[in-house]
Amino acid sequence: MSEPAGKRVRSSVPACREHRALLQSQAKQNFPALVEEALCGVSTSMMGFGYRLEALAKIFEQADLPLSRVAAFFHHESLREQAQAEAMLKYLSERGGQYCSKVIQRPGTEQVCALLPALELLLGQWKEEMAIMVELCQLACEHEDPHTANTVKSHFLNPLIPKVKLLGDLLTNAQRVGCTTDSTGGFGEYLIDQLYKELSSV
Repeated sequence: MSEPAGKRVRSSVPACREHRALLQSQAKQNFPALVEEALCGVSTSMMGFGYRLEALAKIFEQADLPLSRVAAFFHHESLREQAQAEAMLKYLSERGGQYCSKVIQRPGTEQVCALLPALELLLGQWKEEMAIMVELCQLACEHEDPHTANTVKSHFLNPLIPKVKLLGDLLTNAQRVGCTTDSTGGFGEYLIDQLYKELSSV
């Protein structure tokens, strides 16, 4: 029988307070309560990440900043993020867990007006997501749930590693061609927009 939900030790893994009350009345074999709670919280976080990427895509579809290939890249990554969130929810359901639907917060992209800060925001998001997945693996191992640890590592953590590396290289190239944090680096942003093949390989 799974242990009762206790105090969360690791703060980077998104908590799900609603889930704790729900878990108290349920008993699940071989599925630790803290791991189920963490999967619920992380999946919601991933949905928020996808929402943020879609908001970034909309920025580059505007008439004053028309970078159609960059917009397509952010839109594609938004769809991939949502698909990963759905995959985690599917795994949660297969293990007998439940998902607590929650309100997704605003994407926090209101101040983004150029390509460079958008790439920096995305890189920071992916690094944050990697840290969350690492701690989720550790949490599963600590509670003797190797199946969840292996699933998170192979399906959610490992795919992020090459994405972070390639996006870091792209960010360096954007700085080299003159992209800025405001709207003054227009030609550099045009050059990056022409590198859509590199974007699409992330």
